[in-house]
Amino acid sequence: MTHMPITMDNHWLPFTNNRLFHQEPQIFARAKGVRYWTPEGQEILDGSSGLFCSAAGHGRPEIAEAVHKQLMELDYTPHFQRAAPVSFELARRLAEILPEGIDRLFFGSSGSEAVDSAMKICLAYHRARGEAQRTRFVSRSWGYHGVNLGGTSLAGMVGNRRDFSGVTCDVVHMRHTWNEEQRFTRSQPEDGAHLADDLEDMCKTYGGETIAAVFVEPIAGSIGTIVPPKGYLQRLRQIADKYGILLVFDEVITGFGRTGSAFASQEFGVTPDVITMAKALTNGTIPMSAVAVKTEIQKTVIASVTADRPELMHGYTYSAHPVACAAALAALDIYRDEKLFERGKSLSDTFLDGVFGLRNLPQVYDLRGHGMMAGIQLTPGKAPGEKGSIVQRLLFKDGLHVKATGDALIFAPALVSEESDLEQMVDSLRRVLGRSDL
Repeated sequence: MTHMPITMDNHWLPFTNNRLFHQEPQIFARAKGVRYWTPEGQEILDGSSGLFCSAAGHGRPEIAEAVHKQLMELDYTPHFQRAAPVSFELARRLAEILPEGIDRLFFGSSGSEAVDSAMKICLAYHRARGEAQRTRFVSRSWGYHGVNLGGTSLAGMVGNRRDFSGVTCDVVHMRHTWNEEQRFTRSQPEDGAHLADDLEDMCKTYGGETIAAVFVEPIAGSIGTIVPPKGYLQRLRQIADKYGILLVFDEVITGFGRTGSAFASQEFGVTPDVITMAKALTNGTIPMSAVAVKTEIQKTVIASVTADRPELMHGYTYSAHPVACAAALAALDIYRDEKLFERGKSLSDTFLDGVFGLRNLPQVYDLRGHGMMAGIQLTPGKAPGEKGSIVQRLLFKDGLHVKATGDALIFAPALVSEESDLEQMVDSLRRVLGRSDL
């Protein structure tokens, strides 16, 4: 197989050490199932579902055919004062698998757009209720909510905020939920629900009547899969209700079967007011996101405006793009027909057995996981993040793609993985993490 040489100077890669990449490029040229291939033909197992997107595996012909058909029938329509039938069908299908009562959908093109849209919807809802003073948001240390200005403000990861602090919104942060005593805990830690009381402390410090919403990832994904302590999310729900604050679950990573249920809110038995989603919504094939809200939220915003104007002055050129909608509907068909959410739940024990079998390796400091996602915290290196970068590149050379954030690996294979695929992925992790010379 021959390939044209790639000129790389013009593309500024995101979240990448571009200088290092140019010295030693790591490139995917083809994908199928749970595997990538480099331009040279090296097979790379996909241990992170791309970026937690490709839950049904790569190269699904059902999605390609649906996209082609939609492109030839209706390739684009604006959704400002106009609409396409396919968007209403997608909203209906999503409402069927979302928690009861969360059945109104607003579409965007990325998780970052979903988070910023959710923030605006929360503000609009409180204004419609006559509580326009609710302009403050609460999020959590070590949290990640995308990279638009709202999401950057909510972020609790210093590297994502440091260079942009002058343009952030009014956000205060609760503590994260991880501590040393939780090391090597499988699924939910027994202790730590009291950390949700930070939200009540924020209400007492700033006034609960000034807070619009609290944003949390049910499982803090991008920092390295921090699973919530038992009772923690339930306690957040209670405090939010007490002070009239909206509870928002950012399920961009945890949505669509990653935890064993359609959404983590169902897995943990806590219903928020708003859910953001993206990534696996289209199986990663076409950029798309959605904000799902309780019926009351949409009705309240719409009822508050009587003039002939949009009730929510917000939207995107590609909101509910018909081709993205077609891809999402095809993905939902696959999830349903192949029972992939149930498959993820049934694979979880085998997956987590493999992960926690890495416990005594030289480079492993902590292991965490739930469903089909796990975090592997590396022992500290010379500088924060340096070892994560080294290990991620070594794994690629060994034939495994796994996302690293700082010194944490996020291991989240596709729900279509076979047990033999998981074994090969864990073997690769064992080879690299078993080295004592890193």
